[in-house]
Amino acid sequence: MVDRKLDENISQFCAVTGASARDARKFLEAHKRVDVAIDAYYNDPNAFSTPTKQKARDTGPPSTGKLSTLFDKYKDPDSKEITVDGTIRLCEDLAVNPEDVVLLAIAYELKSPRVGEWTKQGWTEGWKNLGMKTTLVQLRDQLGREPDYFQKVYNHTFEFARSDGQRSLGIETAQAFWGLLLPHGLHGGALARVDTDGDVRMDNKSDGWKEEYTTWWFDFLNEKGGKGVSKDTWVMFLDFIRSIDCKFTEYDTEGSWPSTIDDFVEYARKRLASGV
Repeated sequence: MVDRKLDENISQFCAVTGASARDARKFLEAHKRVDVAIDAYYNDPNAFSTPTKQKARDTGPPSTGKLSTLFDKYKDPDSKEITVDGTIRLCEDLAVNPEDVVLLAIAYELKSPRVGEWTKQGWTEGWKNLGMKTTLVQLRDQLGREPDYFQKVYNHTFEFARSDGQRSLGIETAQAFWGLLLPHGLHGGALARVDTDGDVRMDNKSDGWKEEYTTWWFDFLNEKGGKGVSKDTWVMFLDFIRSIDCKFTEYDTEGSWPSTIDDFVEYARKRLASGV
């Protein structure tokens, strides 16, 4: 009896890795889950080859044809794009939680224009660029560790999360995406405090933004109210996090910060003084 699920997983494995169907089957039978099998392949493409038959593997990008076939698997039958339902199926096949921060990196790499939307051009070009260079585990690590890459994903997230036709993000939406990105960047080092030259300060690891301040920021925005978070505030907030000291004493009130950040600094200083 034909195992349709296995055949689909083999097609997906081949599209992402560029491996043969024979190798895909071996890795999937050994590791069961697609994401685990792909990681295992990247770690050792020759794991199931005999010493006398090992050959150099093709490390080039997956073919356009294979990527198109994979795209069509998830594409909405009534649309030219992958939509929410297809995104959910993709997450299920990759064994990735739809709220995993790594999906924001994938959205950046595949040029996803909106939450739950993937174009064929972005899908094809994105997976080709990623090719065999990285796995989801490595992509997640890169996002948390590299400041420049974090900033690229962070900036793209504003456009990705913004509703079509809207110029700002709703407060709840902005907080949801900050809630994914900021802890990851703080834990990995991408949001480590930098000096005026942009170099990471090595003198005191606890001298910058703390996780509890993210909660303060949310509390402040909720108390302040307003229609949403502008792109200027979204972008500048990242620079603010990476430059501010833990006591908010080195904030330049004459700098070109958005007024929302000016007001938050006063709020944070009062909160620190009160010990609340």
